[in-house]
Amino acid sequence: MKRRIIAALAAASALGLTACGSGSPGTGGGTASAGAAGSTELTKVSVAVIPIVDCAPIYLGAKQGFFKDEGLQLDIQTASGGAAIVPGVLSGSFDFAFSNLISVMVAKDKGLDLKFVANGVSTTGEKGKDVGAVVVPAGSSIQSPKDLAGKTVSVNNLSNIGDTTIKSVIEKDGGNPSDVKFVEVAFPDAPGALASKQVDAAWILEPFLSKAVAEGGKVLSSNFVDMNPELDIAGYFATSDTIKNKAELTQKFTRAMNKSLEYAQQHPQEVRDIVGTYTKIDAATRANIVLPRYRVEFNRDAFTSLGDAAAKYGTLTKAPSAGDLLP
Repeated sequence: MKRRIIAALAAASALGLTACGSGSPGTGGGTASAGAAGSTELTKVSVAVIPIVDCAPIYLGAKQGFFKDEGLQLDIQTASGGAAIVPGVLSGSFDFAFSNLISVMVAKDKGLDLKFVANGVSTTGEKGKDVGAVVVPAGSSIQSPKDLAGKTVSVNNLSNIGDTTIKSVIEKDGGNPSDVKFVEVAFPDAPGALASKQVDAAWILEPFLSKAVAEGGKVLSSNFVDMNPELDIAGYFATSDTIKNKAELTQKFTRAMNKSLEYAQQHPQEVRDIVGTYTKIDAATRANIVLPRYRVEFNRDAFTSLGDAAAKYGTLTKAPSAGDLLP
């Protein structure tokens, strides 16, 4: 039974991880190591991430020596999607991994005992200047989220953080989210789908969001911000067994990760620079994209709002408890 659940969650993990980031291109299956490799004084810790802007803090933390200071040798395992990440954490192949909040909520809802150990990335909290937005073509008759009723809206994956937050925003604006047709379009293809009017609106994340706006698209809703300006989007998680049985390792990783988040928030140019070392985003694009907010503390009220919405719209069977999933 557990094996079937893991298999099902592999797909959920894939869509969740691609939903939580900038959608930037990257290479799959690569490995990057940081720390004093070969040192007997360092404990190796394996962390699964995807090569997107959201994960810049862990690379910066490795470069700054925050993990080495805790006695850890980082082994960063990168993947283009998340199909192997939740199963990899459950099997012990990865000590920790990066995922968006809804995907870990789904895993918990399916009976898998996972928990966040550190925050990862949050909305900027600024309307019109966030990492993601619902965009409509220039001249569209759609003027507010409630106008999306009866329209076709693209998201990169169904039943995840994109459509959950958009449905919440539509309802908050007085519209009926059940009247919206959501379709899957990958982020790199979304600006083209919007320009050719294959969809009426598209949910797009950076760096593709900047491209869509530059080509004449209009931001209808900064859906993360409009749902909750303090919304956390993704974080680093582990199994409860790892947290309990490797308590010292977990505490060291969390401390180093928290320092990394703080450093990234204070050094945006270094974020833009290091993103160029593990993604294919060119320098000109990196210079102009909106960066997310990196912070240590999870906002529990925003987490609860997101979980309640996911349960209300059928992504989860019941709303999760913040105490069960957050540090």
